[in-house]
Amino acid sequence: MTAADNPAFVLPDVLEPGLALVFCGTAAGTRSAREHAYYAHPGNMFWRTVHAVGLTPRLLAPSEYPSMPGFGIGLTDLSKFHFGNDNELPREAFDIDALRAKVLRFAPRVLAFTSKHAGRHALGRQATYGRQPTNLGDTMVFVLPSPSGQARRSWDVGLWQELADVVRAQPPGVDL
Repeated sequence: MTAADNPAFVLPDVLEPGLALVFCGTAAGTRSAREHAYYAHPGNMFWRTVHAVGLTPRLLAPSEYPSMPGFGIGLTDLSKFHFGNDNELPREAFDIDALRAKVLRFAPRVLAFTSKHAGRHALGRQATYGRQPTNLGDTMVFVLPSPSGQARRSWDVGLWQELADVVRAQPPGVDL
């Protein structure tokens, strides 16, 4: 899906069939909304981390987010029409049904929530970090610590590395 599919989105989905991994956040931050790029705040660890754990061959700039499918990776958010800090978002901002429909439609091998907050809202229960006990359709689900600079106290790159190792270990077409 691109911005042309729904120009009202704060940030367009970057989704297509056959992806190894889709990252899902809660909503674009203020800086990301202003710059029209995922994880754009310089204090956000997302781009450094996906490179450090080997999911991308080089460090990408936030503005390069449309190139992620070339690495087998997609991007989306629970809230496509709101932006800001999680505590500023209205509860009705999160469209869980739309996320489930996207995951079932595009069927990535892995869906990774980029915060416990996103995982908790999408899964409808308390979420622990790491691989979740149930899949969404055929898609394995992970919950990761937030790469946001505001969430440093819960940061653990090891969980991101665990995700990357699982993604790399499973060739396309193999059930996880």
